[in-house]
Amino acid sequence: MLNLSSINFAEVMAAIAGSPKPVSILWQTPDTIAFVARGRVGRSEFHVDPSDEVMYMVKGDMALHYRTPEGEEKVLTVLEGEIMHCPAGTPHSPRFAPDAFVLVMERKRRPEERDRFLWYCPGCGAQLYETARHVADYRDDPVSRVYEEFYGSEANRTCATCGHVA
Repeated sequence: MLNLSSINFAEVMAAIAGSPKPVSILWQTPDTIAFVARGRVGRSEFHVDPSDEVMYMVKGDMALHYRTPEGEEKVLTVLEGEIMHCPAGTPHSPRFAPDAFVLVMERKRRPEERDRFLWYCPGCGAQLYETARHVADYRDDPVSRVYEEFYGSEANRTCATCGHVA
């Protein structure tokens, strides 16, 4: 028997507002993922998702940094109440305040797919670090795990081109 249900968005946002985990999974089915995320202070990595991603700013505004195929960094401002589509393979870095919330919907990862996480040197723009992960379950908070890896090693944060340490 099919029993549909709904989710109270206000309750979800209130729960993650005071939680150390910045993400609340709304659902993960064999084909789709939907989650609500609150902003993080100092987000700096670029995420390369193997599937298209749709983001709806529920509360607050977002500065979505992204890189063009030519390597140019651009910023799209997504205002509260706006929705945007980010094509698969686009390096993007959603940056918004800890009291802001975004709804993200995307395709569940296939077993052979990897999400990529990239950092660029703030001094010269060269790529600092890249890592890839198979994201089988978003409840594992892969962004926090790669942040620990990046910031846990000075070698990962040191630019081979100009010597700047992020």
